[in-house]
Amino acid sequence: MAQASKNVVLGFSGGLDTTFCVKYLTEDRGFNVHSVIVNTGGFTNQELAQIEAHAYKLGVKTHTTVNAVESYYNSIVKYLIYGNVLKNNTYPLSVSAERLSQALHIAEHAKKLNALAVAHGSTGAGNDQVRFDMIFNIMIPGVEIITPIRDLKLSREEEIAYLKKKGVDMNFEKSMYSINKGLWGTSVGGKETLQSKGMLPETAWPTQVTKTDSTELTLSFVKGELTAINGHLFNHPVKAIQYLQTIAGAYGVGRDIHVGDTIIGIKGRVGFEAAAPMVILKAHHALEKHVLTKWQLNWKDQLAQFYGNWLHEGQILDPVMRDIEAYLTNSQQNVTGDVFVQIMPYRFQIIGIESNFDLMSAKFGKYGEMNTGFTGEDVRGFSKIFGNQTSIWHQVNSPLNPSK
Repeated sequence: MAQASKNVVLGFSGGLDTTFCVKYLTEDRGFNVHSVIVNTGGFTNQELAQIEAHAYKLGVKTHTTVNAVESYYNSIVKYLIYGNVLKNNTYPLSVSAERLSQALHIAEHAKKLNALAVAHGSTGAGNDQVRFDMIFNIMIPGVEIITPIRDLKLSREEEIAYLKKKGVDMNFEKSMYSINKGLWGTSVGGKETLQSKGMLPETAWPTQVTKTDSTELTLSFVKGELTAINGHLFNHPVKAIQYLQTIAGAYGVGRDIHVGDTIIGIKGRVGFEAAAPMVILKAHHALEKHVLTKWQLNWKDQLAQFYGNWLHEGQILDPVMRDIEAYLTNSQQNVTGDVFVQIMPYRFQIIGIESNFDLMSAKFGKYGEMNTGFTGEDVRGFSKIFGNQTSIWHQVNSPLNPSK
């Protein structure tokens, strides 16, 4: 049996960085590498099989594939929908959210193997290093964290030269664009996102536009969760998200470029496509505006903004997140109904909603036309009382006030 002191669990994607990590940790450091890939919706079964074969060819002791798609939804994505979370009113936290799910599962795997070290392929330039390190420090304290790419300050060219010297056979030709796909969207990075001006060309988007007509969809929500599309019921919201992505993605909706503040203090710019997430968030929000009260919406917005920002910073394990999740869950009790959406090339619009909990019910009156709950005289008196304190302030502080 391998010595526990030489066991290291490596978060493995099969790309250049984690391929380097396997060779470096096994042949230069003498570790027994146990690779693990956490699928949050970005890999097909065929791709996962190819990654496993690649890992064993590199020399790992064991390789484990964790199917985390549903747990990712249940523990994170669900609350992003409940909160209508868009970072800087733009980005649905596609990559940042899935990195947390991956880090949590890697830590659990390290516990299971009783490993004394854990490794990841992050560089020293982005958010992921903080997310992985912080979760590992919290979940598996005392376990050494090894980050070869960051520690050795390696360039891509240096990694390639090292692997070629080791006889590694893989495609070293890097695409012009860096793509990271998951259940809740796909990020796209390229030369256009490295500067403050420039839009990604059509060819850079992973999902090409193939639809030129328009289509109407009915999205059915039950207590805030998407359960059916056009009357077709799904056994889990993940299936509904994936199905909607196949429809909306072909229209090119949900594309944008996000500019945000990284955890380490620099500005970052990244392209993303998130057809299903953007349609779901806007549809869910439209339904909420009909069924929730003014102050429910107000406090939800404030808590959700904090939740999204703190999640982006990697703080998923902060107990305040469980408190906010409890609030968000409770707020969804009446968020049930159908939302009607029209999708066209590169855009979509919400047509309306139907819900038994619709507070816009005509039996209580129609905005701007008539009401059934009060009279004009009631409003006359209410308006005077509602503005009374402000009226007093203006009279006291008026320059015409003779007592001043």
